[in-house]
Amino acid sequence: MNERESYTYAKAGVSIAAGNALVKAIAPLARATARPGADASLGGFGGFFDLKAAGYRDPLLVAANDGVGTKLKLAIDSGRHDGVGIDLVAMCVNDLIVQGAEPLFFLDYFATGRLEAGVAEQVIASIAEGCREAGCALIGGETAEMPGMYAEGDYDLAGFCVGAVERDEALTGSRVEAGDVILGLASSGVHSNGFSLVRRLAADKGWKLDRPALFDQDVLLIDALLKPTRIYVRSLLPLVRSGRIHALAHITGGGLLENLPRVLPEGLHARIDAGAWAQPRLMAFLQAQGNIEPEEMARTFNCGIGMVLIVARDDMKDVSEKLEQAGETLFEIGAVEAGEKGCTVAGSSGIWSARTGWSATHHG
Repeated sequence: MNERESYTYAKAGVSIAAGNALVKAIAPLARATARPGADASLGGFGGFFDLKAAGYRDPLLVAANDGVGTKLKLAIDSGRHDGVGIDLVAMCVNDLIVQGAEPLFFLDYFATGRLEAGVAEQVIASIAEGCREAGCALIGGETAEMPGMYAEGDYDLAGFCVGAVERDEALTGSRVEAGDVILGLASSGVHSNGFSLVRRLAADKGWKLDRPALFDQDVLLIDALLKPTRIYVRSLLPLVRSGRIHALAHITGGGLLENLPRVLPEGLHARIDAGAWAQPRLMAFLQAQGNIEPEEMARTFNCGIGMVLIVARDDMKDVSEKLEQAGETLFEIGAVEAGEKGCTVAGSSGIWSARTGWSATHHG
């Protein structure tokens, strides 16, 4: 630019017009997620939610925030943006339901170096789809265009969700007892954890991501890897409200070994039989490709179990039937016993234990 040329925000790399056009385009997507308590309209400085209109009498609010991790990079590199928004919502709402909370409203943060409306619309459309699946309203968000912060074509996502649970229905783990049964709900795939390892394997082994997967010739490998995280809210919420679930654990970073102890009281131990369910072919493929030790698999990936329930043995049959009717695939994978707080996973190739009360949920 010459000395007399007038500077503008657009010349600095930020298009306010593009941002306004995106808001206009996504407004109908947000409105489609409206629910009692929220009209899901966009454009204000904040979003309202009416707990009374949602039917709550003595609610506790529960909040969760999360991202998608480096699964996002795989989606960007492959040009597949229409599932990562579901992942974003799933990682938040699945964390809420384990507290017994119904997800009420969701806000997203989309950041990029240069706004590409087509990409942003695909991503936010998938966020709206995730919200519909979870029964929560998309009431706002932020689209940040920041030249110089991101490489060409890159973007990042974060999500924030608030839910509510009646005070006497909150799941705290206090009802878990020795003798309770542990049930596992099948995952839809890798979900949103372990993708730094997945991407390293893809690079080192020269995977042809756009070719049929070796373990399933009817599915492209990239589609198997990017299959969105399963949202368990609608299946679990009625059972939570019935009082027949003693605890739930969302199986994310750290796997079964480190997530199950987070919902156990002191003096109780979760014992898992790894032979109680078949290793999904995708997981077996990852393990074989990386010669990954079983304990490393158990700490890095969900290994086919995306959510765990702890229920009284007397309730197991009825709970199982209702989950199957809701479309879930489930397995009886273990039991709770007296002992040091922690989790032991035993399989034909070894026994692995974790004794911890908390594990940071991270996305690789």
